[in-house]
Amino acid sequence: MSLPRNLCHGTLDEIVERGGLTEVTGADGGPYLELVSSAFPGGQAPVGEARVFTGDSIAKVVYVGLAVPQIGLDSHMVFAFCPADVAVPHFTLDSVQGQGTYAFHLDLIPRADLGTHLPYLDWAHTPLDATYEEVESRPGLMKTAIGPRQFAMMSPWMLVHRAEDEAFRGISDAVKAYLDHWFSLVEAGVPAEVVADVADTDLAARDARNRTNVFSPDVDKVWAQVERLIGHEQTEAVRGLLLDNCPPEVSA
Repeated sequence: MSLPRNLCHGTLDEIVERGGLTEVTGADGGPYLELVSSAFPGGQAPVGEARVFTGDSIAKVVYVGLAVPQIGLDSHMVFAFCPADVAVPHFTLDSVQGQGTYAFHLDLIPRADLGTHLPYLDWAHTPLDATYEEVESRPGLMKTAIGPRQFAMMSPWMLVHRAEDEAFRGISDAVKAYLDHWFSLVEAGVPAEVVADVADTDLAARDARNRTNVFSPDVDKVWAQVERLIGHEQTEAVRGLLLDNCPPEVSA
């Protein structure tokens, strides 16, 4: 497997196994969505897949993979969503190779406003300080150029970099650190003092609005690139999987 695929699939496998998740398959028993493209000569050709998993303490996991050698693209993304009414942040990893350059995005997405909820911030995010600061100082990593507007939807601990080969090969330890911390939150449950701290927040309503923004084509321009590759209908089907925790319907 490619380096981006290996990193993302290894992370996905751990989430599924440790979280006791069940895959929602397509009508043929394969991935929920098989993604095809008509952007190249020869008609529609398979270029990727979207897989969906559901569970309890981890409500929904969505994996999207696109591998298109014609344009040098090998992209893999996993989002792991906690229940809408629970304050545990969501986990996300993007792992990409595009035209010979590696890139990754790693974060725990906040479920409450960090500027007004210090106990929540210290529980959910500050344990990542050492990993974040160490990764930020590594050679071979260059900050990915995304704007403040998109950053505002995520956390200040988001790691989002382009990477040289050796630096990308070494990033798995940071992914493991973020994932292990996230699982510690998932498995231990939300402490009473954190529940009290975020009691002023309608967690489900905020989550719905935040996910609408995070996955908005107006905010994240990558959706325009995806649409050029797989078309509007498939792109909207993938986006729809990410907007809420509802299990998708499987056609007969």
